[in-house]
Amino acid sequence: MTNSSDAPLAPHATAPTSQYISGEANLPSPAETYTSASGLFISFEGGDGCGKTTQSRILAQWLGTALAREVVHTREPGGTELGAQIRQLVLHGDDMGPRAEALLYAADRSHHIHSLVKPALERGAVVITDRYLDSSVAYQAGGRELTSSSVRNLSLWATGGLMPHLTVLIDLDPKAGAARFADAPDRLERAGDEFHQRTWSTYLQMAKDEPERWIVLDGSGSIEDIAVLVRAAVVERLSEKFPQYAQDLEAASRAEDTSDVAGQQTSPVQEPHATDSVQ
Repeated sequence: MTNSSDAPLAPHATAPTSQYISGEANLPSPAETYTSASGLFISFEGGDGCGKTTQSRILAQWLGTALAREVVHTREPGGTELGAQIRQLVLHGDDMGPRAEALLYAADRSHHIHSLVKPALERGAVVITDRYLDSSVAYQAGGRELTSSSVRNLSLWATGGLMPHLTVLIDLDPKAGAARFADAPDRLERAGDEFHQRTWSTYLQMAKDEPERWIVLDGSGSIEDIAVLVRAAVVERLSEKFPQYAQDLEAASRAEDTSDVAGQQTSPVQEPHATDSVQ
C-alpha cells in the first residue's frame, strides 16, 4: 500500500458565516481560515447520544490502515491534560453563564489545537477529532442563543483560523439520542428539549450552508450500519478532494467491511485522552 503522507493537500476556501440566529444582522467579517497543507484534519459533530464518538474511533482505525499514516484520535473538550480539567468544569461543574461557557470551550480548543492538533498535522498525520468549533456554534450560539458570528470568530481567533478538511455530522433526533444515555446526564445533556432542538437545527443549517465541507449521515441505524455509511461517504469525498489518496482508499474499501476492520490488526491510533462516555 502506498504511503501518501508527503502528498500536499489542497487549500480550503474561507467558510461563510451564516445567520443561524433569526434577526441577526450586520455581522462582523469572519476571521481568516485555513486548512493544513500536510496532514488531514477530520471532525465529527452531532448531538449528545448520536454515536459520533464511536464512529470517529472506527474511522480512525480504518483510515490509519487504508492510508498507512499516523492517526491521532482526539476530542473536545478534554483532548489534553489541561483540557480534561476544563471538560470537568463545563460538563460537571457549577452552572455558568453562556459567555463563560463559550470562553471555556474556546480556551480548551486553543490549547488543544496549538499543543496537539497542529503538531500532528505538521508531521503529516491524520487527525480525527470528536467535536470541534462547529459544536460551539451549535451549542453556544444555537442552544444558548448567543450570536453565531461571535461564537465562531472566538474559536477561529483561538485556533488561528484552522478548519477541518471534512466534517461528518451524525444526524439523530435529540430525543432518540437522549434515550441512549446510560449514565446521569451532564450539564449540557440536561439543558432541556428546546435547547437540544435548537442545537440540532443549527447543525443542519451549517451543513446546508457549507456542503463542500460537511457530510450528513443518518444516525438512527446500528453501529455497524452507520460505520459503513461513514466509510463510504468519507472515501468518496476524500477521493474527490484529494485524488492522490483515491487508489488507496478505494482499494481498502473494497477489501474490507466494517466487521473485518473491527476484528483485525490495524495501524496504531493515538488517543491522548480516552473519552469517558460513548456519545
